[in-house]
Amino acid sequence: MMFPLLILSLITLAYAMQQVWLWLKLVFQEREVVQDVLTVAQYDLERAEEIATGADDLAIGRFLAAPLKLDNPTPENFHLAVETAADKELVNIGGSDKLLESIMVIAPLLGILGTVGVLIRTFITLRNAGGDSINTSPITDAVFQALISSVTGIVVAILAFAFLRFFIGLRVRRVDYFATVGNQLELIYLHFWNQSVEDSKISQ
Repeated sequence: MMFPLLILSLITLAYAMQQVWLWLKLVFQEREVVQDVLTVAQYDLERAEEIATGADDLAIGRFLAAPLKLDNPTPENFHLAVETAADKELVNIGGSDKLLESIMVIAPLLGILGTVGVLIRTFITLRNAGGDSINTSPITDAVFQALISSVTGIVVAILAFAFLRFFIGLRVRRVDYFATVGNQLELIYLHFWNQSVEDSKISQ
C-alpha cells in the first residue's frame, strides 16, 4: 500500500502548492483593486464604479461594484447593497476542499489495510512453518513494514488536515477582509457623498 500512499502524498502537496499560489495571486490582485476603488471613490464615484466593474472577474470587484452602481442611494440602501453583495460573493469563497477531506479519510484506511495485509501474510507464514524452527528476520521485517504503512497513512492524513485548516483560516480572513473593505466604502460614501445627496434632495 506504500505506492498508493505515496501518490496521495504527492497529490496533497501538489494541490496545496497550487492553492497557495492561487491565494497569493488573488490577494495581490484584490488589494490593488481595493486600493484603487477606495481612493478614487473619495472624489469620483462613477470612476470608482468603472474600476470595480473592470475587475468583475474578481469577487472583490463585483462586491465593490454592486453598491457603487446605485443612483444616489440613501445610507441604508448603500449598506444593504454592501451586505447583499457580500453574502452573494462569499457563498463559495475560496472553492472546495473535498479533495483534502477525502485524502484525510482514505490515507489512514489505506495504511491500516496495508498493515493488516502484511500481518495476515506473516501469520500465514508462521502457520505454514508449523513447529519447525524459522528465521525470525523476515517476520521482523514484515512487522516493520506493517507499522511503516500505518504511520505513512497517518502522516498523509495529518498533512492533508494541516493544509485544510490553513485554507479554512484563509477563508475566514477573507470574510473579515470583505467586511473591512465594505465598512471603508460605506464610510467614504457617508463622509464624501451622503451630504451632497441630501442637499440635492432638499433642493428638489
